[in-house]
Amino acid sequence: MAERVLHNYFRSSSAYRVRIALNLKGLAYEYTPVHLNRNGGEQFAAPFAALNPQRLVPVLSERGVDISQSLAIIEYLDEQYPQHPLLPATAADRAYVRQLSLAMACDIHPLNNLRVLKYLSGPMRQADDVKQAWIAHWTKAGLDALEQELARAPQRGRFCFGDTPTMADCCLVPQLFNAQRFNIDLAPYPTLRAIDAECQKLEAFAQAHPARQPDAE
Repeated sequence: MAERVLHNYFRSSSAYRVRIALNLKGLAYEYTPVHLNRNGGEQFAAPFAALNPQRLVPVLSERGVDISQSLAIIEYLDEQYPQHPLLPATAADRAYVRQLSLAMACDIHPLNNLRVLKYLSGPMRQADDVKQAWIAHWTKAGLDALEQELARAPQRGRFCFGDTPTMADCCLVPQLFNAQRFNIDLAPYPTLRAIDAECQKLEAFAQAHPARQPDAE
């Protein structure tokens, strides 16, 4: 096995965050795809379930350690490889970046996660238009708050915090990509779009894009 392996799925927002973080830090890794739809979901197969009982991607395997949960992985990378830090220097500033990151990773993303949507259309028997309304409601609620927060934030620069990408930008870009996938109008979010545009200028973000992954469909 390679020194560093990322078990992920090209379209997963959580995996997308970690790919960005690895690229920003210049860390090479082996890409191991886990298809979340094929054959009922490869995440439910015994090998991956043994790796992560939550049956979720991503998982970073390195030096005999397996770490799940995207923000835990990113913070691990920041501690292990301090070059190009993804969290600021002071406790207050780190808390602010975590605040933004958690708003996206824990408040917006889980409500339009694949397993939630499958439950809505499966056991809950909700029609596609109801599912789309669900996605739109929770995505807009989260982005509305994030736009308001960042539009007034003195800490904001070209990126969510200052002029260097942080963990918050690793979360923002996949979340906006996800919103576009679900046909959410991003016009009401000029601040978020401006930050996203700055991120897209960097090769670390471009290389992490779902369309550029080996398992992209």
